Order: sequence, then C-alpha cells, then structure tokens
Amino acid sequence: MTTSITEYASVRYLVDDVQAAVDFYTGHLGFTLHTNAVPAFADVIRGPLRLLLSGPASSGARATPADATGPGANRIHLVVADLDAEIERLRTTDIEFRSDLVSGPGGRQILLTDPAGNLIELFQPATAVTSTSR
Repeated sequence: MTTSITEYASVRYLVDDVQAAVDFYTGHLGFTLHTNAVPAFADVIRGPLRLLLSGPASSGARATPADATGPGANRIHLVVADLDAEIERLRTTDIEFRSDLVSGPGGRQILLTDPAGNLIELFQPATAVTSTSR
C-alpha cells in the first residue's frame, strides 16, 4: 500500500547539503527516505511527519526570500519514550547538542541540530518519565 503525501504533516527545512541531512535524519533519528532528488531535494518520513529537505538548488529554497534563508529558532518536536537512552545513544556519535537537558511540568527535553544548524527537540512527556530518570 502506498501512502499519499497528503496523509502527512509536512515541514520544510532549508539545508546546505541534502545528502548530509538525509544521512542525519535516517541514520540518527529513525526517519526513512521517501523521495531522493539529491543534491537538490529529498524528503524523509517518521510517523505522520514528512520532512522536506531543500538544498540551495531546490524550488523551495529558490522561493525563499534572501533574508530568511538561514535556519531559524523553529524546530521539529520528536517525542521519545526514553530520553536518557536517546541522549546516551546520540552522544556516541558526532551529534551536537544545543542545550542541556531541561525538565518541566510537561516533560523533559533537549535540543540538537542537524548538519545545517536546524533545531530538533527530543521530548519525553511527563507521563513517560519514570521516578528513576528524574
């Protein structure tokens, strides 16, 4: 069964190296490759999220105003069951974390970046936080 792209929530990230972004999202964060038009464009999927990775030659990047081409403070939010295990796993790679682990009433989170500098939030909801991981 083929899934239509209209069944996903899509987010576009502008990246400077599409293949590096594909490798990052598929190799580290559990996404699967959906469309490969490297070096201009690719999209990867995780659950209901379709992440559009647009390189400088893509139509998405070309349509973006020059003053809005860099990565912003917006981020995708990925829910994980065990944040401590994810942090430990990612620390064995060359992943750059951009924040410390932060806890709040809704859960715990940490920020990292993709190869282009776009922010990604790994989040463990409070209902999934056990007393041993607080």
